[in-house]
Amino acid sequence: MGRLDNQVAIVTGGANGIGKAIATRYAQEGAKIAIADFNEEALHNAVENFKQEGYEAFGVRVNVAVEEDVQRMVDDTIAHFGRVDILVNCAGVLDHIQAAHNVEDAVWNRVMDINVGGVMRGMRKVLPLFTAQGRGVIVNLASIAGLTGGRGGLTYTAAKHAVAGMTKNVASHYGAQGVRCNAIGPAQVETGLTQSMEGYDMFGLQQSTRGVQLMNRAAQPEEIANIALFLASDESSYINGVVLAADAGWSAY
Repeated sequence: MGRLDNQVAIVTGGANGIGKAIATRYAQEGAKIAIADFNEEALHNAVENFKQEGYEAFGVRVNVAVEEDVQRMVDDTIAHFGRVDILVNCAGVLDHIQAAHNVEDAVWNRVMDINVGGVMRGMRKVLPLFTAQGRGVIVNLASIAGLTGGRGGLTYTAAKHAVAGMTKNVASHYGAQGVRCNAIGPAQVETGLTQSMEGYDMFGLQQSTRGVQLMNRAAQPEEIANIALFLASDESSYINGVVLAADAGWSAY
């Protein structure tokens, strides 16, 4: 018996990286998965991979910065599986580690609309469903930059602090109605997103990585997925409103 048997999970950014690792881990524990992603090719491939493994999954193309897409994501999931039990907000973009004096409006607006607005839109849509059924779990992907000040660019840091704040707000306001909302704050994770970023702000990069030698290694996506599984399962039933640092002790130094 799996820890998420017969539960339905939506995972945004679920076709790649951490999101795909979380979706896979949930499926391994018996969940039915709605994989939501902007990248159509990666989305198609992920759904096919899941089906080949015998998992129940379907895909929906979503730009989390667009309200209509988020509405359709949840509505299509309910039409396909009949309900939603878990929402994982993993879709996100980086900011080229732009320091405050180099922040570009286009970068600020894009990061905020996806990393903050996307989380808000997803939660806004599922919360009435969760409170009506008296149960629901939200897992947000924050960052160690959402718990510290100097480990990222200004925009990304601000966005992930907003995710941390929204996580605690939702947990506080809706916990009594059966909703749990927690977040994970990873440090560096070895994914295509973090390995392929170009156009760094060199000043921001230098300042953000001054203490990186104190982080003994980067994480694998599966390690973050295991945390997301714990937070989605009943094993964490007494945990609500927490932003859990996943950084091998980096922020403890």
